[in-house]
Amino acid sequence: MILKNKVIVTIVLLVFLSCSKEKIKDYTLTGRVFGTTYKIVYLDGAKDYQTSLDSLFFLMNKSLSTYIPSSDISRINKGDSTVVVDDLFLEVFKKSKRIYTETNGYFDPTVGNLVNAWGFGPKNEKMNLNEDQVKQEMQYVGLDKVTFADGKIKKQDPKIYLDFNSIAKGFGIDVVARFLDSKNISNYLVEIGGEIRAKGIKKENHPWVIKLVNPIKKDSIKGYRKINLSNKSMATSGNYRKFRVTEDGHKYVHTVNPKTGYAVESNLLSASVIAGIDCADTDAYATAFMAMGLEKAKEFLDIHKNIDAILLFNNENGDLEEYTTNAFK
Repeated sequence: MILKNKVIVTIVLLVFLSCSKEKIKDYTLTGRVFGTTYKIVYLDGAKDYQTSLDSLFFLMNKSLSTYIPSSDISRINKGDSTVVVDDLFLEVFKKSKRIYTETNGYFDPTVGNLVNAWGFGPKNEKMNLNEDQVKQEMQYVGLDKVTFADGKIKKQDPKIYLDFNSIAKGFGIDVVARFLDSKNISNYLVEIGGEIRAKGIKKENHPWVIKLVNPIKKDSIKGYRKINLSNKSMATSGNYRKFRVTEDGHKYVHTVNPKTGYAVESNLLSASVIAGIDCADTDAYATAFMAMGLEKAKEFLDIHKNIDAILLFNNENGDLEEYTTNAFK
């Protein structure tokens, strides 16, 4: 009987030690998704969740990718009124509606036709629109012209083109974060295409610290400023990487102003939004700030104290300056 008890104790101890070893293993997963790269780091993971995460990415693409012709959003954009959207689509749609209202329309996923026309969408059109053409396309801009009912998206005009790319990366990060939370993982960092959400701490009890890109010296490894992102989300929008210059010297940037329909550069070079909220929200706000321009973005931040931001802009002399909320002063 004593021998049997010793055997049982030994087995239990071995199982406990085995589980402990598994539990303290750290994982770094990398790959490509949504037309960009991702990096997911999590501590105290029970196992490699690559297969599960690939399945989540597949579902998000199937629902929301304008680059996949058979996705739900692509079918809706083609005029298919029979599409019953899933919970992923519905969450992004409702979130977009809320932020569209909060930003007075400066965040607007219906600028998709103009994004395509100016050369920054999946259709690769690269047109140089004249005033009449812009006015024509503006008829189909406005998220208030799109509603949800009976599981389906209703558009006032079939030519309205939805494009959630300005919120999708952040949303993808949130979906991954929720999955890791469901596995009782308390320490992780999820990054997709430069947008980030972090929780807890990294090795040796250090916080998750990242470097903000300097838009003037965007290839510098030094960065512009260090930011502690533990238990926060961050998204940066800027026109210093995605732009094109025509033969006659006109510069067009990927941020289309949904109020005017034009893709022109302002003195606001980048907007980084940092807050303890969903990364999808920070992604959308950063996009909205680039469309608003410096002064309107500052006014918005003065009212919405729950989010922090770093706005980098050129002053009258062409020098780099920053506007920051109180958390970074």
